Amino acid sequence: MPRQDLLMEISQQVFEMVITPEDRLGSRCLLLLVLLLPAWDAGSGQIHYSVPEEVKHGTFVGRIAQDLGLELAELVPRLFRVASKGRGDLLEVNLQNGILFVNSRIDREELCGRSAECSIHLEVIVDRPLQVFHVEVEVKDINDNPPVFPVKDRRISIYESRLPDSLFPLEGATDADIGSNSILTYKLSSNEYFALDVKTNSDDSTQIGLVLRKSLDREKAPEHNLFLMATDEGKPELTGTVQLLVIVLDVNDNAPSFGQSEYEVKIFENSDNGTIVIRLNASDRDEGVNGEVSYSFNSLVPPIVSDQFRIDPQTGEIVIKGNIDFEKVNLYKIRIDATDKGHPPLAGHCTVSVKILDENDNVPQIALTSLSLPVREDAQFGTVIALLTVSDLDSDANGRVTCFLTPDVPFKLVSTFKNYYSLVLDSALDRESVANYELVVTARDGGSPSLSATVSVSVDVSDVNDNAPTFAQPEYTVFVKENNPPGCHIFTVSARDADAQENALVSYSLVERRVGERALSSYVSVHAESGKVYALQPLDHEELELLQFQVSARDAGVPPLGSNVTLQVFVLDENDNAPALLPPGPGGGAGAVSQLVARSVGAGHVVAKVRAVDADSGYNAWLSYELQAAAGAARSPFRVGLYTGEISTTRALDEADAPRQRLLVLVKDHGEPALTATATVLLSLEDSGQAPKASSRASAGVAGTGTALVDVNVYLIIAICAVSSLFVLTLLLYTALRCSAPPREGACGPGKPRLVCSSAVGSWSYSQQRRQRVCSGEGPPKADLMAFSPSLPPCPVVADMSEPQDLNDHCSKVSLIFHNY
Repeated sequence: MPRQDLLMEISQQVFEMVITPEDRLGSRCLLLLVLLLPAWDAGSGQIHYSVPEEVKHGTFVGRIAQDLGLELAELVPRLFRVASKGRGDLLEVNLQNGILFVNSRIDREELCGRSAECSIHLEVIVDRPLQVFHVEVEVKDINDNPPVFPVKDRRISIYESRLPDSLFPLEGATDADIGSNSILTYKLSSNEYFALDVKTNSDDSTQIGLVLRKSLDREKAPEHNLFLMATDEGKPELTGTVQLLVIVLDVNDNAPSFGQSEYEVKIFENSDNGTIVIRLNASDRDEGVNGEVSYSFNSLVPPIVSDQFRIDPQTGEIVIKGNIDFEKVNLYKIRIDATDKGHPPLAGHCTVSVKILDENDNVPQIALTSLSLPVREDAQFGTVIALLTVSDLDSDANGRVTCFLTPDVPFKLVSTFKNYYSLVLDSALDRESVANYELVVTARDGGSPSLSATVSVSVDVSDVNDNAPTFAQPEYTVFVKENNPPGCHIFTVSARDADAQENALVSYSLVERRVGERALSSYVSVHAESGKVYALQPLDHEELELLQFQVSARDAGVPPLGSNVTLQVFVLDENDNAPALLPPGPGGGAGAVSQLVARSVGAGHVVAKVRAVDADSGYNAWLSYELQAAAGAARSPFRVGLYTGEISTTRALDEADAPRQRLLVLVKDHGEPALTATATVLLSLEDSGQAPKASSRASAGVAGTGTALVDVNVYLIIAICAVSSLFVLTLLLYTALRCSAPPREGACGPGKPRLVCSSAVGSWSYSQQRRQRVCSGEGPPKADLMAFSPSLPPCPVVADMSEPQDLNDHCSKVSLIFHNY
């Protein structure tokens, strides 16, 4: 019995057993049937799987080892392997779990073309004993191929005389898929002349064509661009298009036509032979020979016309071939025919009226009698530049002459008498805008057609000193390191003067004023010709942070004109001041600090404080404190705060500690290179019962001072946080003030700015207060808020702002400096 029939019989018996509610063996039999079917397939040596094409690598196909009845543990010992003829490594088996999976891209169209069935045959071979199994993997089609037309562009030629309902066959598209994925529908782009005709043949093939719905007219539309789109029925739908270019072929259905039915032409007597009277142009909307036009005189033209004129059959030019005499004939009527070369030929007609005019054969003459050049640019309106005289030998209208000047110039012609004219200034001159005018005087007579003559007059405009030197911007900012060498070039100013010659010769000078008690010229100087600004002496940031002054630029005109530019020179700080120790108390000297300490104090007790300041700014004035250990000495029971300078105990003092302790505290700033100072602190250890009252009071005073300093530091930290919070607001306010308010000059005055610096370890523990001079003019003092980056590399002086410089190349980390004026 065939395997299929036997399976159907077993299934029917099991089904009858299942439908009996009382039979408890039904479900068991159904389970047995499910287990027997794969086993039956395995026993028959043929297993079927299916997989869609174009799935990803590793896609599950089937549990081939289980379906073949093989144990996973025996796949490797029995040399389980899969072979496929000509299919490469499309499918592979994982020997760890016995799963058949997709190993590489599967393209059904590449494997089987347009075949309705497509499968991959696999041979599974195992040894010990040798067994061969056959596996068929069906590759199912997906809609991965769009419809494709044979060509992208198709040209169709149709005569304009074709009747409506004419059919023009087209070639359809093909789809490499099968089934519903290859069933195509067609759609034609919207148009008024053509429709799409689609027919299905007896063999289920589709035949398409264009149907003419409306008569064509090549003269209205010589071409029609259509798009034919084919869409398959796959999910998702794919489309393909072809462009149809319908070219309409011509037939001779249009006669030549002229632009107008009658032309009027005027010519003068005594015109030379060959003179073109008129060039006619008749157009034929047809093309090819149907549109080729030839010209001729009409058969009714009298001999007098054909004796005086001839017409070119190709160009339509009517030319003179005889002597035209106004006294004999002053008007000619000529009938012209334009005939095409179609079959049958069609003709168009027009009339040309030729009017003979009296000849105007004398040209006007122009003579310049006086010139007053050059003209100053500040000349008054009405200033006379030149005198002209015109004449014409003709009479009546042909001898009446009018003069006119080149338009859009600041001059005009004024008639002073018959045929006499004056060239005068009509509007203001500006040599910087236009230094020379080329004027053309034209004299034209009243003839028809009129004759004219021209004469050129070159007017030069001389310069006056009416432009002051100007700078590119009203203010420049310059950064200079302190301790610069004398005579250092720090900047170059440059002004331009739009005038010419000596009126444009610019010289530079300082606008002298007092800087504190000294003259500005003792600090800086400017080269009169080049505009280079030099620092005459080393600048000191601690003495002068900002030097604001003006440079004047004057030309050499009479009277001279000038303008000023403001320079703001910021003196950048360098680490040139070592820390300075402050006296330990009021009235004390700057020597060693002596302090009595009770032995009973506990760990962390503040026993003394080292105070120091640095005259520099920013990181150069940020101080740290270190306790230097004496050579060979035991470990000290004291320590010093890194940024506070407070000396405190690290442990409780005992009898083993020396009664006199000599501490060396190294005070160091954060400049490059760092500068240091050393403070000596002498501590005397006393028993608490033996310490005199004065010492107790002193100790209490020191402790109170330390507590007060700690409180001050807390307030300082709060203040720093508040300043940091307002940093962005300060930037915005500064930008607005700088853009809206002009710079004001003020006098040098003392200032007491507070230097604030933050880092990864915290804020300053001490803010130096000192006198600073900010020289920015003759007015109230100005305060600066400076915030410095954690590391400031050496920054060169910006020497010449007139030349483009990339400040980022010189200073990668530049301090942010904001000025509140």
